[in-house]
Amino acid sequence: MPPRPRPETGALLAALDRYRTALADAPVRSVLLEHSRLPGPRGNLELAALFAEEVAGRAAQEPAPWWDLCSALAGLSAHRAPTGDPGEFVAFCGTLGAAAVACVVEDRTAPALDILRGAAADPRWRLREAAAMGLQRLLLARRKETLSALERWVRGGRPLELRAVAAALAEPSVLAIGENADAAVALHREVLTRLLASGSRTSSAVRTLRQALGYTLSVVTVARPEAGFALLEELLTSRDDDGLWIVRENLRKARLARRFPERTKALQRRAERQRA
Repeated sequence: MPPRPRPETGALLAALDRYRTALADAPVRSVLLEHSRLPGPRGNLELAALFAEEVAGRAAQEPAPWWDLCSALAGLSAHRAPTGDPGEFVAFCGTLGAAAVACVVEDRTAPALDILRGAAADPRWRLREAAAMGLQRLLLARRKETLSALERWVRGGRPLELRAVAAALAEPSVLAIGENADAAVALHREVLTRLLASGSRTSSAVRTLRQALGYTLSVVTVARPEAGFALLEELLTSRDDDGLWIVRENLRKARLARRFPERTKALQRRAERQRA
């Protein structure tokens, strides 16, 4: 028996139809606000995904109004819609929608990447997640342009942008494409180099970056085992406290123990000796 449609599905589709007729986004905002599930521990990710798919499908035929809608929603600031506020979900949907539109409308790629870069450094963690999710879409649909953008972000060296790069690349469907997997290794190496070369690491942004690297490297290692384990080895020999923490966290992940039990155990033993 097929799953019963969620009540908000029809409301969103109707609101999008009204938006196209009147080019006023208030009905769309209203539905997203009402069904955001915020405040709460988890926003309505299913509705966000539906929004992104719907605007992308409509933008393929008529780009301008749907791009305008997404960019307007994405622009809802942290001042007006702080963390946990239903408005945060509106900005989340706009950000994800902008990336979805760029996947089907090539000339929106650059401005979508600009939106995602802003979201990557947003004080709201859900917007930072939207940035990573949007980048993953673009790494599948607009690989060349997106990888070039990520290289620029890494050269800029801002911790939250570095975090977005690592998180976006740590996705099996993205890494299934060889060019993305190779880039993931190279960009992780550069991100790690920048982290370990930085001076003070006490800021919340640096802590957020470190937390992400505590799992992303294991995902990349599954896709590129030799290069990934080489990076883990380098971090071990660095004798850097943050580097050692990143190694230990990644070695705890079941994905490595399941696929590479002996190599993982050997590195775990070395990491524990270094901590002692």
